[in-house]
Amino acid sequence: MTASLPGKILILAPHTDDGEFGCGGSVTKWLEEGYEITYVAFSACKTTIPKDLPSDILETELMTATSLLGIKDVRIFDFEVRYFSYKRQDILEEMVKLNHEIKPRLVLTPSSADIHQDHQVVHNESIRAFKYSNLLGYELPWNNMVMSTSCFSTLTEDQIKKKIDSILTYKSQHFRHYYSEEFIRSLAYTRGTQIGTHYAEAFEVLRWII
Repeated sequence: MTASLPGKILILAPHTDDGEFGCGGSVTKWLEEGYEITYVAFSACKTTIPKDLPSDILETELMTATSLLGIKDVRIFDFEVRYFSYKRQDILEEMVKLNHEIKPRLVLTPSSADIHQDHQVVHNESIRAFKYSNLLGYELPWNNMVMSTSCFSTLTEDQIKKKIDSILTYKSQHFRHYYSEEFIRSLAYTRGTQIGTHYAEAFEVLRWII
């Protein structure tokens, strides 16, 4: 990657934690290789936070998680969770601004197989906004009916451990069954097995410029 893909990397997360689940291990690797990474979350899901927790809890947890990964440029928009389709044009315009500012060489976005309504909007608008960037779709298995795993990123034990640590900082989300080291590690092991290595993350190639 170092020789063939110079430039900045942009992670598009519809909601806080999507980027960590989808490509947290690869983010760790790319930062180790010296790439500049910007993480953008489009919603902190304030309207769905349990009333016994602070409304900004996911913002706080996001900043902790991304700090553990080593990401310094983290941005959060305030689009309402589950209503992205009503703000499609606004989301596209924010992406266009990001494109003009950052000029990313690689953009990570939800895969085309992701059935969550907000994720579909971010996926579709990212293809429009970043026409001249390499685009990879990351997997979130609980949202994917199927997925084309056409690209793999190999991971070391240290990189997968850092991914796990970052995700588990979202203590407000630990009630979800996939918030577990067992799930994160087993998925990475499955993807690694597909390419003959120990751990990996899989992506869908949406656009690749050679």
